[in-house]
Amino acid sequence: MFGQRGSSRSRVALAGALSVGLAFSLTACGGDGDSEGGSTDNEASAIDCAPYKAFGDLTGKTVTIYTGIVTPEDTPHKESYKPFEQCTGVTVKYEGDKAFETQILVRAKAGNPPDLAFVPQPGLLQQLVATGKAVEAPAETAANVDKHFGADWKTYGTVDGKFYAAPLGANVKSLVWYSPQEFKDSGYAVPTTLDELKTLTDKMVTDGKKPWCAGISSGEATGWPLTDWMEDFWLRLNGPESYDKWVKHETPFNGPEATAALDAVGAYLKNDKYVNGGLGDVKSIASTTFQDAGLPILEGTCSLHRQASFYAANFDKDTKVAEDGDVFAFYLPGKDATSKPVLGGGEFVLAFADRPEVKAFQTYLSSDVWANTKAKLSSGWVSANKGLDPNNLKNPIDKLSATILLDPNATFRFDASDLMPGAVGSNAFWKQTTAWIASGQDTKTTLDNIEKAWPQ
Repeated sequence: MFGQRGSSRSRVALAGALSVGLAFSLTACGGDGDSEGGSTDNEASAIDCAPYKAFGDLTGKTVTIYTGIVTPEDTPHKESYKPFEQCTGVTVKYEGDKAFETQILVRAKAGNPPDLAFVPQPGLLQQLVATGKAVEAPAETAANVDKHFGADWKTYGTVDGKFYAAPLGANVKSLVWYSPQEFKDSGYAVPTTLDELKTLTDKMVTDGKKPWCAGISSGEATGWPLTDWMEDFWLRLNGPESYDKWVKHETPFNGPEATAALDAVGAYLKNDKYVNGGLGDVKSIASTTFQDAGLPILEGTCSLHRQASFYAANFDKDTKVAEDGDVFAFYLPGKDATSKPVLGGGEFVLAFADRPEVKAFQTYLSSDVWANTKAKLSSGWVSANKGLDPNNLKNPIDKLSATILLDPNATFRFDASDLMPGAVGSNAFWKQTTAWIASGQDTKTTLDNIEKAWPQ
């Protein structure tokens, strides 16, 4: 089923980041917190309970959640529900399951769905709505989304013109990892345009370096980091509207836009002068795991690695990931300094029940109150909620991601391979671009083969 790989790979990486050490604190909510994310009965005192009281007396009611977010990521989620529970008297029952993406469809079709599901891709969301068991989001939730999220995010939670699901968490893929110390020592500046990125890369070559390191090996999902590269460059070269047409196959996969995007990737990843620092030649990109690909930055054998915010989890726990640390990241720039296309992913809250307590909880999860509560509890988590105060995020990469997502000029688009039919997004797209790197397959053959895979 398309769209599942993206969520799985994100969760694996994020779980690693969270296991390094979660800092739980509810001081802004009146709790002291402790090493287990503990809290006090005063947590709810800092939030306005009126929006939830408006749904009536909910004391003793229960709301069930089913999700693929499992330990250790589930702990800050559960902690973040306590202000709502104390406001309303509702008990939230949380069920995490690694097999969520397949089992939620089974449960929905069997008439045994949870009250709420955290759905990691719009494609899966559409499938669940098609079962006829999902219900539209309440007006209060829709109002929160209109207030706190961009129209691009609301669109992903909308099916056939009806709004079903508010955004929950998010991740940013449009990042380039680097060594702040190397940049300082070498006099390099963080690029603000694609031309500056190319100039920086060439400067590094002149300085005797292999600037880029990359790896696309990921078991059955091998190739997905390469499709992310192409998606990022499609957005920068062709724009978000063209990207939307590509995802819907209104633009052919082997058209001029696709050729320009893949060739732009090839200008970096197929250039022996540019890659694969500390790892090998161009072909080594196909055999290097995505987890290992950026680690040569710490050894000084490569300088740049394009990978998502969740890549922070792959560095050793003693590595300082910060602007003044051992490694950090910068936004992969657009064609100019003002355009801000952002590639990423996230989850959406879909309901299968319209009881008052369920509506109230949906409204809470779509609020800026919840986003800021969750931010204070988490490491390796961020939201595109405009009411989120980045200062509530402790992790420097989270703060960077929030700054990018909340930029007024940002235009967010979901990972294309997670939106396309499975025969394309998680099959031909991955496999053919892998062949493009591993065996030197040319761009035309690669794109023609992917186009042929599109369901008729």
